[in-house]
Amino acid sequence: MAQQGGLRERKKRETRAALAEAALRLALEKGPDQVTVEEIAEAADVSVRTFFNYFPHKEHAILGRNPEHVDRALERVLNAPASESPLTTMWFIVQDVLRDFEEDGEMTRRGELIMSTPDLLYHLLHASIEDERLLTKALTERMGEPPGSLRPALIVSAAGTACRMAMELHKTVPGRPVRELLTEAFQLLAQGIDTAFGPDDQKGNS
Repeated sequence: MAQQGGLRERKKRETRAALAEAALRLALEKGPDQVTVEEIAEAADVSVRTFFNYFPHKEHAILGRNPEHVDRALERVLNAPASESPLTTMWFIVQDVLRDFEEDGEMTRRGELIMSTPDLLYHLLHASIEDERLLTKALTERMGEPPGSLRPALIVSAAGTACRMAMELHKTVPGRPVRELLTEAFQLLAQGIDTAFGPDDQKGNS
């Protein structure tokens, strides 16, 4: 039974990957607006019904969205050692995301397509906000803080921003590896980005 379950899961991963690859290829060839779900399903040799078992719409397929990534992140938050700081937990989650990106051979082309297509960028930002909402809820529970607490939300949001900025700066300065930039970003977050912050001190000078 365990072997059958493992085969089913592998088949699901392969089907999701085939759909994402087909969606990206067609979007690059024809433009995202000109691609249909039917074309993506046909290119991946599955039915349209099967497509919707994996993606809610074609944009998520082009983005290569995989809910397993969020599930792994939530599990990491809830099962982190008690001695592990919240920011450290987010560091491990971001490292996991980065590893997935590095294993994606189409990462560069997909990223360029997203940044040049407002509709895809909108869907990515909307999905990212939902991911952050789920992670914030889990981190708030783990930290034992009441709903609506600002600190867990800031930690999750800052970690996501650090990841995005590291990737963006890597394109601007290719000589600096993403992991190096990411490490620096998290160190800045841990130390305090601006420890001299004090707007109240400046009131008399305004």
